[in-house]
Amino acid sequence: MTNGNSGGAEGVLGLPPSSSISVAYHSRFSSHDDLMLLEVDEKLLPEFLFQRVTLRGGPDEDAVLCTESKTYAIKFVGTSNSVFLIPPSDVSSEFIESNGDGNIAVASVLKVATGCMELAEVAPKLDQLKMFLSQNPYGFAEASDMEIDHEDEKKKPGLFTWGDLVCRIQASDEELRMGLKLLSAIEIDGYWRILDNEYMNRIINFLLHNITLNDWTFDSLNRDEVLVGLQADGFPLNVASHVFELFCIKKDEELCTWKLNEKPICVHLAREILKDGKMKMDTFMDKWTLKIPSGITASLDVLKGEVLTEKLGMDTWVYLFSVSSLPSTPADRFSKLFEERSKWGWKDLEPFVRDLKIPGHSLEGLLLKYTRRTQPNVDSEPVFSSR
Repeated sequence: MTNGNSGGAEGVLGLPPSSSISVAYHSRFSSHDDLMLLEVDEKLLPEFLFQRVTLRGGPDEDAVLCTESKTYAIKFVGTSNSVFLIPPSDVSSEFIESNGDGNIAVASVLKVATGCMELAEVAPKLDQLKMFLSQNPYGFAEASDMEIDHEDEKKKPGLFTWGDLVCRIQASDEELRMGLKLLSAIEIDGYWRILDNEYMNRIINFLLHNITLNDWTFDSLNRDEVLVGLQADGFPLNVASHVFELFCIKKDEELCTWKLNEKPICVHLAREILKDGKMKMDTFMDKWTLKIPSGITASLDVLKGEVLTEKLGMDTWVYLFSVSSLPSTPADRFSKLFEERSKWGWKDLEPFVRDLKIPGHSLEGLLLKYTRRTQPNVDSEPVFSSR
């Protein structure tokens, strides 16, 4: 390369075909352990260029890289060919050789990389989120204390701000918000909380009572009227609004009318009845039907993924077994399922695995990896056991 051509990274990148450039060690050549090569898919490149990525994980965890919406595992992959890391041209550190025709630019190698980091999309690690928020649920005591000292509140264990959760949970912001939504969490005074079960039950009972008392129809509720009633019953507006939106669906945008969401109401009432343990099916159905508001049909179909049944002698018993209490990682999920039952029919198993969303893996693939499938004949239901 003759005078007029630059060395450094520019010289290498702009090297014409069938040309060459001299290579030498940079004056600051070393292992430079603080510099790592990262291979990035072109679709992800803008996230890096506009600084929309973060590294998350504790000291005892493998770090993950998060964009706004996805989480990626980071893995070092060694290569058989070493890669030279050549910085941009810098006259103060660039080697210049000379021959009879003029100066020759030399590419200065700052580091020799024996591999690079690669990214693989993974599922967010949200199991810790429920554990954190369960430490200090919001209940009667706090709701009734209108003179909370927020300085003292900050000292209480088990209270987490959004920033706290971002630092502790290996998930993107979007995935973390979804995790909070699935837990029915609410932000109160800057902290993300879940409601105490007894407190939630009290609000729902008052909600249903007020609907009946005021002769409101389940499919045409005025949100403001309902919230005024719940406030009069002693519930804070933000909490009352949160519970209302958990158990009601907006019906008409212009008229601001809502309707009762039957499924979560039925599921909640079933949980309350079964919270102390298993119950004979007939007894459960009698109590459940009695609690469910008139006009709503009690169907066991809405409890798929929430309860299990078992036959003991001549009686069928029902008990709580909720998919929301199971681990989110496939290995741990299937381990828990087969601890509960050694064999599962597909109709029973499907509600407990359909929510597994693992990038790069289909549900069929997960079943093949973690279970054994048996089917005596084409017409019989598949049965799954532990692999």
